[in-house]
Amino acid sequence: MAHTEKTINEETIFTGRIFTVKRKHVELENGHTRQREVVLHNGGAAVLPVDDDGNVYLIRQFRSPFEQEVLEIPAGKLEKGEDPFEAAKRELSEETGFTAKHYFDLGQVWPTVGFCSEILYIWMATGLTRGETHFDEDEFVTTVKMPLEDAWNMCMDGTIKDSKTLVAIMKAREILGK
Repeated sequence: MAHTEKTINEETIFTGRIFTVKRKHVELENGHTRQREVVLHNGGAAVLPVDDDGNVYLIRQFRSPFEQEVLEIPAGKLEKGEDPFEAAKRELSEETGFTAKHYFDLGQVWPTVGFCSEILYIWMATGLTRGETHFDEDEFVTTVKMPLEDAWNMCMDGTIKDSKTLVAIMKAREILGK
């Protein structure tokens, strides 16, 4: 039997530029009621660039929730109704300057299922061609090139903590047979 909750009612308690927060009153399987606070998010698209020599290109950027730089794959939020694949290609170009001949779908990540509807769509890009970066005006990033194996080791030793980056590197390593 599948577990479910029935929404009795809900109200919007915050609407921002990036997400909306709703308070839901739900009925549980046992008949009890509970309150849930849910963040509604349009999602994001991300891409792991891999060159012909097996190097990956990550970016370092400051992330306010953690008050530090984070090493992660190029990514960005989706606008409402935006195609995730087109967004991933846009982010690859904006943040690294690369375009790619080939893209491999690495699937989805639901990073915070306990309270947020965000879905991250992830690709691996190969057949890279270098171009110019074109960051958003409030975006400050540095591209970091390293062998895929080094990135994998950083995932395993806890240096890389970002969920989309962990998933992308581990799946890419499996696909590429490293």
